[in-house]
Amino acid sequence: MELTGQETRLDPAIRNDPFPFYRALREERPVYYDPGLDLYLVTRYDDAAAVLRDDVNFSLEHGYQDRYGNGFLDEFAAILERDGGGFIRDMAIDPPQHTRYRKLTEKAFTAHRVKDLEGRIRQIVVGLVEAMAARGAGDGMKDFGGPVTAQIICEQLGFDPQEVTAERIAIWTKAVLDQIGRMQTREDMFENAAVMCELQNYIIKHIRDRQANRREDMISDLVHARLDEGEDAEPVLSWTEQIATVRGFLIAGNDTTAAAIVNLLLVLATEPGLADRLHAQVDDDRVMTRFVEEVLRLQPPVHGLFRTAMNDVTLSGITIPAKAQVCIMYAAANHDHAKFADADALDIDRPNVGANLTFGLGIHRCVGIALARMEIKVAAQEIIRRLKDIKLAIDPAEITYLPTLATHTIERLPLTFARR
Repeated sequence: MELTGQETRLDPAIRNDPFPFYRALREERPVYYDPGLDLYLVTRYDDAAAVLRDDVNFSLEHGYQDRYGNGFLDEFAAILERDGGGFIRDMAIDPPQHTRYRKLTEKAFTAHRVKDLEGRIRQIVVGLVEAMAARGAGDGMKDFGGPVTAQIICEQLGFDPQEVTAERIAIWTKAVLDQIGRMQTREDMFENAAVMCELQNYIIKHIRDRQANRREDMISDLVHARLDEGEDAEPVLSWTEQIATVRGFLIAGNDTTAAAIVNLLLVLATEPGLADRLHAQVDDDRVMTRFVEEVLRLQPPVHGLFRTAMNDVTLSGITIPAKAQVCIMYAAANHDHAKFADADALDIDRPNVGANLTFGLGIHRCVGIALARMEIKVAAQEIIRRLKDIKLAIDPAEITYLPTLATHTIERLPLTFARR
């Protein structure tokens, strides 16, 4: 792909097949000013890692909040204040506030809690795989990825999965992600604001219930989380922090993990013989863990997240001016040949298989990483154990993705297969 300097990640053709664009950027313009988005795309691994580790020069808080709502913030906020229990920003914050917040939210993801979930996760996965196997065909997102993660996160939060369906979560998710996706129109904003009011009112109802009736779920963990005496002047999550955190867990715990599972199905369907080779080692935890990590590197569900430069900073010879926005392109960095040998190929034996940036790096690394990895690994095991001859039912060129810069979510993935 030849670059002119006018290319933009907004282009639908680039959105649906971005990797040639990423490669050209890494090789020719590793820190690229995207004229359509009015921000800098950082595409090389070392540069991306440097930004992720530097929370002084690159602010997560400003990266999210400065252009939240894509130019329609005042109108959006007024609707949420009037109809949705308040305009509550995402909990994308910098130190020192982030340090306290991270300690409190980590209490919902203890190693003991995550380990105890594996049996239930496997039960949900098996039920959905078996239902697809009986039909011999299905849509990777609609019939599997979406329902798996929706049911798991709903159960963990204490929502009724019959009431909060995968379809309902998908509608909520789009409304939330559109606020940071940089592609929202004013008409979209009005629709999204109404949807987010519904979402927040639903969350508020459950938080109030858990305040009075503690249960064994994540909302209860968050509502009743408390730091040790003397550890911080604000030892509990505030009301707005609770709402923002539950909203964040619901969206991040569903959308990105569902997208990752669907990407795994795409890899199995397009790598001839891969499922058969893995079947012989499906019970080898090390092999399956490495396979999942390699899929997450090759096809990350999040392609880019944002920071704001707080000072002039030079990366790969390009100076990013203070106050400019930066998008850290995880997917581009994960395909950097300077970091990963034969980076475009799947190789579960590569020595640095776990070095991908898919879950981030540094102090803002994904708090739910252990749960996400477990869900994806269990899904991989049961798919490989129970299905064979997994094939795409459409031409790969027909695969389309949701219109957002941050995530890279397949809209539909028709598949055929047979019971193994």
